[in-house]
Amino acid sequence: MNVVVSDYWTPTHQAVEQEDAEALARLLAAGSDPDEVSSNMTLLTHAIDAEGDGSLQSGQPLTVHTTAVLLAFGANPELADPDGRTPMDMANHYSHDLAMKLLQAYISRRAADNR
Repeated sequence: MNVVVSDYWTPTHQAVEQEDAEALARLLAAGSDPDEVSSNMTLLTHAIDAEGDGSLQSGQPLTVHTTAVLLAFGANPELADPDGRTPMDMANHYSHDLAMKLLQAYISRRAADNR
């Protein structure tokens, strides 16, 4: 597969845009910031947007691969993007139940860890 590097997205955001969970995991494992912001989206809000929009455009079921990879690498499930949208806001926008459940599990776990 040829990967085109975009002038618009960082490499991690490009992996999210392409819903390439494997490339995303490699970039995060190499030290990319899981809370990186580009084009007014955190990686996590971008992942949920890409999964939701991809499903709408293709008619295929919603996926949660890139969202799960980001959370596994420590993305903050409550971090709002510069426009004030949280990952949960984005998941609600697309009725992305898988992402909502995954986010809630991570939010609950973080709250328990902080007690």
